[in-house]
Formats: sequence, structure tokens, C-alpha cells
Amino acid sequence: MIQVRKGSDRGSANFGWLQSRHSFSFGHYYDPAHMGYGSLRVINEDQVQGGGGFDTHGHRDMEIITYVLSGSLEHKDTLGNGSILRPGDVQRMSAGTGILHSEFNASADDPVHFLQIWIQPDQRSLRPSYEERHFPRAERQGKLRLIASSNDSGDGSNNASPGGDPGLPITVHQDVRLYAGLLDTGEAVPHFIDFPRQ
Repeated sequence: MIQVRKGSDRGSANFGWLQSRHSFSFGHYYDPAHMGYGSLRVINEDQVQGGGGFDTHGHRDMEIITYVLSGSLEHKDTLGNGSILRPGDVQRMSAGTGILHSEFNASADDPVHFLQIWIQPDQRSLRPSYEERHFPRAERQGKLRLIASSNDSGDGSNNASPGGDPGLPITVHQDVRLYAGLLDTGEAVPHFIDFPRQ
């Protein structure tokens, strides 16, 4: 059964430099009724003010996907990756056995607005890896574009930036399909889901 949860019902945090909305329990926000959904653990909507960001910190055994809505986000990690993500860019970092990274607003003045999505991988202790890709606005305007999935394009461990075939979604080490779309007010897009037979 599909349950609708309004954006205004999400948890929130405001640290001045960071305003965040949490779909599931995260940080200081705890709601036992919203701990995640299957392998989906986190959907945070973050807005970071100019010059602000997250200092170097670590993750393990998590697929971390970042999707920039507006502004620019600078990423650096211990795999040697460094890039500035802009609207339409999607990044996947497989933390696996452990990775350190930092995320900062690339602008000293303008805010950056992005989604961060955490998915538990289908196996633990993967080799840490990184992938990013740009999905043009025209591919997302008025429709749903597959931007991340468990696909057969390889093991996703290439550290290239943007990397891989630009027509393929980024690789996630879990049985998921993540779509992005840009819809105008009142616009709708049908999407059909094939559920496995019991």
C-alpha cells in the first residue's frame, strides 16, 4: 500500500549554516514510525549557506547518492576524487570498508540545495568506489529519468568523473531504481511498478 507523507511532516534541523529536512530518523530527529523503508535508510533535503559545509568525516557499508537541485557542492574524498557538483549532477559513493570525505558549498555567497540518499548495499565490506554523471535538464523535464540502479554496466568501481556511458544510470549496489523528474505545477507523470508475484 502506498502511503503519502507530506514534506511538511518530515523532521527538521536548523544549524544556521545548514537547514535540513529528514524523511526518516536521522541525527537528532528520531521517529520510530519512520526509520527507513527496506534498504532505503536516508533521504535528507539539505540547504547549506555560502561557505558552509561538512568537514571530513567517515562512512562505512552504505551507498550514498547526492543529487544537486541548485547551487554547487564541492566534494573531496580519500579515494582522490575531487569535483564540484551542479544541478543535474548525480554522485554515488560506495563507502564499503570505509571512506572519508568532505562536502562544502562551492560558493562563498550563494546557497546550495541538494538531496542526499543513503541505501544499504546488498553486501557488506565492498571496495570503496565513486561515480558521478550529469543528466541534462531536457532528460528530466516533464518525465522521469532513471538516474541510479543496480545495472549490468560493470561493478561501478571506476573512479572516473563523470565516468561511464552518459546514457546509463549510475550503479548502486542494491536492487533499486531511482528516478528524477522536473515537473511544472499541476503536471503529472504516470509510472507503473512491476511487483514480484508472491
